[in-house]
Amino acid sequence: QVQLVESGGGLVQAGGSLRLSCAASGSIFSDNIMGWYRQAPGKQREAVAQVHHGGFTAYADSVKGRFTISRDNAKNTAYLQMSSLKPEDTAIYYCRLGRMWTARDADYWGQGTQVTVSS
Repeated sequence: QVQLVESGGGLVQAGGSLRLSCAASGSIFSDNIMGWYRQAPGKQREAVAQVHHGGFTAYADSVKGRFTISRDNAKNTAYLQMSSLKPEDTAIYYCRLGRMWTARDADYWGQGTQVTVSS
């Protein structure tokens, strides 16, 4: 009932920047959290950054000071501004929409967008 579409991924040199977008559509409940997760081959999926409808944010320690999550509630869109990118940031980035800070089975996910950082 909720669809999420990510965009903005690509290839960038170390130290560069990218901005990811996640557009939500469908039956969106207002009290929600939108978050960015990433998964590299052979690695566990990890939460990168999340933002509540009311504006509260949470970040992984590895991206604090480099990434900024924001949202435009009128557009039902979340953004992830990534700067000072490192090769370790290379992964598929997924957008999640749910009711809790921790992912669960009822949540909605996008298809993912590839981010590749070259050294």
